Parts: sequence; structure tokens; C-alpha cells
Amino acid sequence: MGRKGSPRSPQAEGGSRAASPPSPLWALPEELLLLICSYLDAQALGRLAQVCRRLRFLSSRDVLWRRIARGCLNSGFTQLGTDLAAGIPVKERVKVSQNWRHGRCRRETVLKWKCNLMPWMELDGKYLYLSQAENIQAYHLCAEGTGLQCHPQAIFSGHQEDVCRFVLVNSNIVSGGGDGSIVLHKIHGSYSVKFSAHEQEVNCVDFQGGLIVSGSRDRTAKVWSLSAGRVGQCLHTVQTEDRVWSIAISPLLSGQLLTCLGTDFHRGAGVLDVFYETPSLLLSCGYDTYIRYWDIRTSTRKCVQEWEEPHDSALYCIRSDKNHMIASGSSYYGVVRLWDKRQTQCLQSFHLSSPTSSPVYCLRFSTTHLYAALASALHVLDFTAS
Repeated sequence: MGRKGSPRSPQAEGGSRAASPPSPLWALPEELLLLICSYLDAQALGRLAQVCRRLRFLSSRDVLWRRIARGCLNSGFTQLGTDLAAGIPVKERVKVSQNWRHGRCRRETVLKWKCNLMPWMELDGKYLYLSQAENIQAYHLCAEGTGLQCHPQAIFSGHQEDVCRFVLVNSNIVSGGGDGSIVLHKIHGSYSVKFSAHEQEVNCVDFQGGLIVSGSRDRTAKVWSLSAGRVGQCLHTVQTEDRVWSIAISPLLSGQLLTCLGTDFHRGAGVLDVFYETPSLLLSCGYDTYIRYWDIRTSTRKCVQEWEEPHDSALYCIRSDKNHMIASGSSYYGVVRLWDKRQTQCLQSFHLSSPTSSPVYCLRFSTTHLYAALASALHVLDFTAS
């Protein structure tokens, strides 16, 4: 009798192990897979991405991260769901949002100047516009968004004294100066208009839809026309009881003075900055150290929410992501604070002025960087650096 042979292994039978049957998961339509994944939070989606390449691709889809992003700080989505940062993957924005929440950033001083100024600035795509004395200079942002080119690409002039404030709207720069004049520049062209507006310095301006509004130390706010044949014509003058430090046009652009906000302010508690989020929601800050959130649909006499600056400093400037995050600049030690509207206390603080004390005169931010202008330097916080 022959000896019994040992059992053959599966590799010997077929040369290789038989392939495992396809997962039932992949038999589902993609729409159903996305629906299932939509119930996962950010941590679960991150773990799902580690299973295989196919799930990594699926779990990175913007449609899955959009709901999560709308609950995050400064992710590029407004309260109404408008995407202000289209083109940047939503998953990446959620990741950077965690750096904003936890204060993880790299700090850098990108510009310095010799004399103390009160600079103002605006961000527009790849350019940063910064007022320095009587000029407004346009700097090209570097590819990574942190640094600036050494020399400005354009300089806009026209004032005889320092620029107090300016706005950038639809490729138009409108500025108010210490000489009492208002100047309008077209960014892409040589067109400019200058006219005398107030008896004293123009502290603030805004521009929209062919109208300019301005406020001055002379205790007046004025509405100006830019219509053909009526450029620089004053349409309306509002007499006030004190100097006008900030002004803003409602996105509804009615052209009329609708109401006055608040009734219980102490004398001297001036508003230094105003920011509209929607036609009915706006933020204000000023000398009395409070950030106030107004909803003019419910009341113009009392704000719906307020936050107090913890070190009793006046607040010079304010901006929001039009959703959950507020950024403010204080009058002492160059302090920038981040706030979450859903909380009562300050979320993060950054001290930028050391060892000398300087206010934060203006700040602006994107989804990745925050720029703060102090008396003698421009600082940037880079939140892409973990």
C-alpha cells in the first residue's frame, strides 16, 4: 500500500489564496453611502478614512464636512450657510478651525515703520491694503498667505493729512482723512475723486451702491452722492451730540436713517467700530469695553447679547466670521481676543505689543490668517501651523 500523502494547502490547490468576496458595503449606491456617513462626527470620519483608500476618498467629500464646518469657528460658512471660502476643501477648513479654537498659531511681524501711526487695513483676495500716514498702500500676499512682498505694488494718495479710515468695495477705495476730505480711487485705473466733506477730520466712512456716508469730529454724519453729475453732493446731514467715530451702511441700503441703537449708554461710551453680519444683525464695540450684538428685528433699545473685555480696555476694532467667531482688538498692550458667541467668556488672547504698549487699531482675518495693525508694526497669526 502506498503511503497516504499529506493534505494539500489551499496555495497548492490554486496557486494562491482565493480572493475574498467583495464587501456588501460597496454594493450600495454612493448616495446611500454618503447618507450613512453623514451621521458621523469629525472624529469618526477621520477614523473611517484610515480603513482604505476608497473610504478615505469618500469620507473627504465636502458634502460630509459641510454640516460639521457650520458648527466650527471661522470655517468660511455664514449663519445662513453661504460659503465664503469656496475652493478650499471643507475638511481642511475644519482642521484649521481647531487651531483657532485652541489658539495654535505661528506669530510673525511682517511690516515695521519708524513713527507711530493709526493704521487701517482691508483684505481683498491676494492683496492687503494698509493706510500709512497720508497714503494707502497695496501689498501682495505671499503664496502661503503669511508674509508680504517687501514693496507695495500700488500707492493711493490724495490726502494732505493722515488717512483716518477707508473701505474697499467693488474695486473702489473710499477714504476719509485728517484734512476733512473724502477721496475715491478706482483700484484698476487712474480715476479718482476728492471733495471737501467736513470742517474737521473724517473719522470714518462707508460706501455702497453709489452712496458714501461719513462721520467726523465736527459732530456730524453725512450722506454723499456719487451719481453722475452729483459727485460729492451732500444729500443728508445728521447732527449728533458727540464726535462720530464709526459708521456703517446697512446692506439693505435704504438711504434713510432708520433708528438709533441703545438708550442707556453713559456719556463718553463711544462706539469705535461697527460690523454688519446681515441686514438685521450687527456688532459694535467701543470705549465702555463691551462687545454688543444687536438684532434690529427684535429691539433697537437693548442688545441681544454682550461680552465684556476682561481687562477693562477700550475696544478699537471688531470683526466676525458672520457665524460663531468674533475677533476684537484692545487699546492696551496690543491684545487680540477671539470669542465664541455661544460662550460668555473670551476664548483666546494674543498679546502682540511687547514691551511697549500699543492699541490694535485694526484687524482682519481669513480662514487661515489674522492680521493686526498696531502703532508701528503689522503682525500676522498663521493658524495653519499646528
